[in-house]
Amino acid sequence: MGFLLNRNKKIIVMGDRVLISPAEENERTSVGLYLPQTVLDKETVQSGRIVATGPGISLPYPPEGGEDEPWKSTRREPQYIPMEAKEGDYAIFLRKAAVEIKIENKTYLVVPQSAILVLFREEME
Repeated sequence: MGFLLNRNKKIIVMGDRVLISPAEENERTSVGLYLPQTVLDKETVQSGRIVATGPGISLPYPPEGGEDEPWKSTRREPQYIPMEAKEGDYAIFLRKAAVEIKIENKTYLVVPQSAILVLFREEME
């Protein structure tokens, strides 16, 4: 549930978000013409490889009623609805939902799972 940058730094993704390394945008058309940045910005979808995911959507704790069960531990671990997206998946997502961040001169996108349209996953046999 984290992405190790180096020995001392780890990125921890929160909630139902994913950290994506974006695919290189094609700056040229198929005939070799360069596209201006304004055209590239109008694209509604983008793609990239998922490098880290959050734990999922947090669930509320059930109401307490343990007076009749004193042997139960009072410490509660958080519970989550698990993520469908996994590290290594290739995702196509809505561009306007992404937040761009730069970490050590590399660009990443933080995207909520709800903005992901399609996941491509290589199945292990």
